[in-house]
Amino acid sequence: MRHILKILLMLMLYSSCQAADCPDWPQSRLSEETKTLAKQLAQWDGIYHQQGQSPIDDASYDSLRLKERFWLQCAKQPTYEPNPPRDTASASQTLATHPIAHTGLKKMQSKAALASWMHGREELWVQPKIDGVAVSLIYREGKLVALLSRGDGQFGQVWTDKAPFIPAIPAFIDDKRRLLVLQGELYLMMTGHQQKLAGGVNSRSKVAGALMRHSPSDILKQLGLFIWSWPDGPPTMENRLLNLTRLGFTQTALLTKKVASVNDVAIWREEWFSLPQPFVTDGVVIRQSEEPAGKYWKNNTADWAVAWKYPPAIAATEVTEIETTLGRRGKITVLLHLKEIKIDDKNVSKVSIGSLARLKQWDIVPGDQVAIALAGQGVPRLDRVIWRVKDRTLPTLPQPKDYSSLTCFLPTKGCQEQFIARLIWLSGSEGLNMTGIGGATWRSLVQPQKVRNMADWLQLTPELLSSLPGISLKKAQKMFVQLQLSRQKTFRQWLSAIGFPAFAVKEAATYRSWSRVKGITPSQWQRSTGIGERRVADILDFIRHPQVEALTQWLREENVPAFVEVNTSGADAESVSN
Repeated sequence: MRHILKILLMLMLYSSCQAADCPDWPQSRLSEETKTLAKQLAQWDGIYHQQGQSPIDDASYDSLRLKERFWLQCAKQPTYEPNPPRDTASASQTLATHPIAHTGLKKMQSKAALASWMHGREELWVQPKIDGVAVSLIYREGKLVALLSRGDGQFGQVWTDKAPFIPAIPAFIDDKRRLLVLQGELYLMMTGHQQKLAGGVNSRSKVAGALMRHSPSDILKQLGLFIWSWPDGPPTMENRLLNLTRLGFTQTALLTKKVASVNDVAIWREEWFSLPQPFVTDGVVIRQSEEPAGKYWKNNTADWAVAWKYPPAIAATEVTEIETTLGRRGKITVLLHLKEIKIDDKNVSKVSIGSLARLKQWDIVPGDQVAIALAGQGVPRLDRVIWRVKDRTLPTLPQPKDYSSLTCFLPTKGCQEQFIARLIWLSGSEGLNMTGIGGATWRSLVQPQKVRNMADWLQLTPELLSSLPGISLKKAQKMFVQLQLSRQKTFRQWLSAIGFPAFAVKEAATYRSWSRVKGITPSQWQRSTGIGERRVADILDFIRHPQVEALTQWLREENVPAFVEVNTSGADAESVSN
């Protein structure tokens, strides 16, 4: 019965899928793919029921079973139940300096890694790693004077005006010392939240959103506070917990547990992951009782505390399309487009798998079912291929042999993407640093052929810029100023902007003009630190490349000072030879 209810629920979620969402395949292929999937599911069912083993995780199995039912519906064929059923259980806010820096936490990748870290350390304690928003509470002579976000650990946003609306934050405490700093987590209070079942439920975003609003939100009343650190507090953890309780922060003592082994940590980690809690967690923190004085705390990873996070959440989905992107130096990156899924509190619709060689190793084509996990910083990653469709036809993809650091200085056929990437680099922080001009601007200029080479953007006018969708005349005038100011950027900035080999930019910049750089001999390049014969060849290939010669000629015609010809005879020639 429970299995039937689960299937019905999943079908309800799929009920929005109309015929247009069915695979765009001939009926013969749809029938063949469905038979292949049904055969695989039956094989897994046999192993599960006969051997008591599960070759595939429950979530992936359910996803594929649902896919099979959906395909049968697309083919207008009767669906069925497996027998027996497989039943399994803001930047605009004021910034302030933290009196004591917020440290980071090194992530332990395994139980063994944690055991190694714990070895030889004494007086260790474990706490739940509550998934909220880190803050500093600053008291002077018992009065709360500031509430700061963690920020970058050194500077945080000032949220003091929100504190009166958060009942969990006391305005006064019974401690009259001149300065008392507490660090902790503001979290969304919940009833019986089970992390293992419910995941993150977007709680962190709700907390952050409430704190960053200009006007007080009702959510502030629902925030709890967990103090996880008292820099320069009592010297032992026992005393810190006792005094925090005395000051009114009772939850810290209840949820800070002394541990003697990595197994003790594992027990608490599993309990906080599986059993009902009043908050969302994403792992545990293990910390020493002994900590350095607050003046030694830096906004980097601490040596006295580490995190051991829960296993990454994984979800199954289908690859709908394979796309490639081209970088400015011709690097091809493969992106898998996915049927959108939600992992923890993040919507995922695509994932990068790196190079074409990696795509070949994974052996993925559209229609394949894959498992996606969240890696560090919530970045989606391909975990594994769950099931492959029978038809293994790949779309036509660009080939590495066709692209390099010396291709696509013009938006010719097959080159538009790399050309735009070159322009994005040119206007970016490593190039000419043009404020307000990025990828969207360049695409809107290149696609209608308003920009046809890497220099004619210097001829753009405010009137032409304002004719682009979404660009007002005022914005166009600002963009025009940025474009014209680029003429006066340093020679070094221009060298980097046009793609001169990065390892030689610093050396080349000392010659102060393109004509002098062209006059540098191979032996002069080789005398430069770190530049050998192979790199000299790369430099000369760049300088002598026809498209680079054309680009520098255009820049000369536009009277960009760095590319205007200079007299290299006499004193100039001597400076080059030196």
